[in-house]
Amino acid sequence: SMSSPEPPMDPPEPDDPAGSTQPTYSNLGEQPPWEPWAGGRAGSGGGGCARHHGLWEQQQLRKARRGRGLKKNLWVGEIRAHLLPSKACHPRTPGSPSTDPQPLPPPLPQKILTRTQSLPTRRGLHPSSIQGKPPRRPLLGSHSVDESQAEAGPAGPLAELTFGPADAPLRLSLRDLHSPEAVLAALAAQQLEGLRAIYARLRARLMGGHPGPCRPGHGFRLLDSSPCAESGDALYYRVVRVHEEAWHILVAKVPKPGADAPYPWGLELQASLSPHFNLQGLCGLVPEGMLPGAPWRGAVALAAEVPERTVAQWLAEACAQPPEEFAWAVALQLLQLSAALEFLEARGAALVELRPENLLLAAPRGCAATGPPRLLLADFGRVCPQPPGLPGPHAPQLGRLLRALLGLAAPSTLAAGLERLAAQLTRWRPSASRTRGALQALLWGPGPELRGRGAPLGPWLRALGPWLRVRRALLVMRLAERAAGGEAPGLEEWLCCEYLAEATESSMGQALALLWD
Repeated sequence: SMSSPEPPMDPPEPDDPAGSTQPTYSNLGEQPPWEPWAGGRAGSGGGGCARHHGLWEQQQLRKARRGRGLKKNLWVGEIRAHLLPSKACHPRTPGSPSTDPQPLPPPLPQKILTRTQSLPTRRGLHPSSIQGKPPRRPLLGSHSVDESQAEAGPAGPLAELTFGPADAPLRLSLRDLHSPEAVLAALAAQQLEGLRAIYARLRARLMGGHPGPCRPGHGFRLLDSSPCAESGDALYYRVVRVHEEAWHILVAKVPKPGADAPYPWGLELQASLSPHFNLQGLCGLVPEGMLPGAPWRGAVALAAEVPERTVAQWLAEACAQPPEEFAWAVALQLLQLSAALEFLEARGAALVELRPENLLLAAPRGCAATGPPRLLLADFGRVCPQPPGLPGPHAPQLGRLLRALLGLAAPSTLAAGLERLAAQLTRWRPSASRTRGALQALLWGPGPELRGRGAPLGPWLRALGPWLRVRRALLVMRLAERAAGGEAPGLEEWLCCEYLAEATESSMGQALALLWD
């Protein structure tokens, strides 16, 4: 009998696990239904049974293909879940329009994306923070930080932030720049430090290298047969001391015939003193016979500084100067003399008599010949222990010497101040230290205008601090201008540096009180 044609077969799907195997009753897992009209035999009614059997087989094939398509959609969804960021699935409402008649696919699996920290926090991780939900990290600028770090602010307080190495000499923090008081205090401190450094360097240059004591093996040679200077009780001859390749020019201090016998205590004190700018220093003794052709007999002392003349000789020549210049030169010499006397008073010593012919003048080393000379106190033979309980042992002598020097000077503003000081020395008998402070105030200020006669103590005393800071700044600028022009500072600049580097509000107040009270 004729049978119905075979149903059309689709090519196998590439992901079909059955490959090219055709669906049959055995692999579909079902048996064909047994219709009652089939008669229970394959041979009776064969044409109708075959037709019904073909229709049923096509339906089964469609079901199998639909199942394979569903599995494929699920597999593609899993891949998309790994490639695309998670989105919330919003199911369609029953009334919402739909253009796709097919049923909705199952929801894609959710995948949680984690993000690494951009900046680590300074605090360690707590176990509870690891197990719990990670904190939300807001963005601050271009850095991602957690909320705790954002609330804490910057890594360090503003006061601890400083400049880089190039700005280290400022010695200021960033916060200090917003405080005018802090900036002014830093500038004042650095100006004072720089002023002290300038003073120390100028002192080393003006004093020069100290030759040191004489030792066995040193050779000596007399340079001149005539003295280079003559004081009231001694003659000075230039001598060269030689040791191997080193040599120094010294002076032999030869006592004058008929001079008063010196006090041994004063000579011993002179031999034990450390080098001082205004005190004659001794280097040792030249034994008799060590200097052939010497115009003296016996051993003589050797001094380190070579004098040129005495204050008495200078006074005879300086009277021709203009009045203000002469008064200025007198004040500078008395300032150096008071420094030498202050050194003696600190060691319990006093000079019995101040005589201009025993005060030596020498050229400061490294300075121009036209500048002020260096004063040297050399009359240690008249130095004795200071009487106990006697205030200002040198004040009356300084007052008399000052009047003698000013007797040849014409009236001037500075001369009037020096006369006022001479009267106060006799009246109050101040120490040499206070006398030196008064002379410094007369030379470089502050003047009586700042003090004011009869003014209350508080206001003008508080004004001394700002005045001192301004005066220091002006001196530093003046020294810088002169150095830029190639001009080296001299003795006067060094003495001014010494004053402003040592001065305090209290010391200036005492000086003004001594002058104008």
